[in-house]
Amino acid sequence: MDKKEKVAKRLIDMFQIKKGETIAITEDNNSEPGLVDALFAEVINVGGKPLVLKFKQARDNGQAGIMDWPAEALTAALSNVDVWIETNYAFLLYSDIWETVMNVNKKLRFLTITQSTIPSLERVFCDYEVTDMATLLYGLKDMASAAKKVTITSVNGTNVSFEIEPKFPLDLDDGDFSKPKFMTAPGYLNIVPKWGTMNGTIVFDMIMHADLSDSSTVEFTMKDGKITDFKGSKGHLLKDYVEKFNEENMFKISHMMIGANPGVRELSYEIVEDERIWGGVDFGFGHTSPIDMPPLGQPATSHFDGVVEKVDFYFDDIQVIEKGVFSHHKIKDAAEKLINK
Repeated sequence: MDKKEKVAKRLIDMFQIKKGETIAITEDNNSEPGLVDALFAEVINVGGKPLVLKFKQARDNGQAGIMDWPAEALTAALSNVDVWIETNYAFLLYSDIWETVMNVNKKLRFLTITQSTIPSLERVFCDYEVTDMATLLYGLKDMASAAKKVTITSVNGTNVSFEIEPKFPLDLDDGDFSKPKFMTAPGYLNIVPKWGTMNGTIVFDMIMHADLSDSSTVEFTMKDGKITDFKGSKGHLLKDYVEKFNEENMFKISHMMIGANPGVRELSYEIVEDERIWGGVDFGFGHTSPIDMPPLGQPATSHFDGVVEKVDFYFDDIQVIEKGVFSHHKIKDAAEKLINK
């Protein structure tokens, strides 16, 4: 079994496909070569009905790419499937197509794995027990549910805090994709900050729209939930990207994720993988779905993410992660079991 087949088998196993279910796979001309074919074959192998929808890569992600997609046809098709796996490089996630499909198709199990190579997908999806990851993530969720505030610091200069909004759901993905849900790759707890409460400095180790692998820097100053300044040697790239939309919500924090995937121990500079880096955090900006921020969400034309690794993380004044190590006694054993598998 080659790596493509290994990844495809693992993904389809996580969905627990029932015989006769329709599994849609979307791709564009820059999807990872061979992945869709492997998924197609595995769906047939488990008795499902594969449906591949291929289109030209859009100019940008989310609603910014809507004019390039056959929107009506995609919306109609995806509103009538059981599973949708998104492999297209420019993602439909957060576009009107996606929002409509998620609202209409109540049976849908949706997974996005855009902009990911086969080696990255193998690290993110394979070689751990879903039940072990669930133990860690639900332990973190319990702690988040009891907290009012999050503080994150790092040796790179990050020092930012925000309040937790009890009305916003705490979301996680542990690899159990058997029920209707908006899913991304496993290994995180997602928290949507209370509106207008994020303040401080974020110094990114990885961010979309700027290559930081050469030790260049991007830094955001956050005030009342908005980016108020772009700093660092490549901060101008993010400033140009965000300002081109001319939308206030593109400057606003969307969500924050605690990374807890044992296969992701160092930055790969692939966003789907790095968002889940063990003991790090991801910050998302721009569009936020009503699913995550009820009742209206935070509408914006696009969405982008950046990562800080090896953080010190606090719920209220209680330290949960110490320089990238899950250190609190309530989750320490679960983390050690998962990482030492």
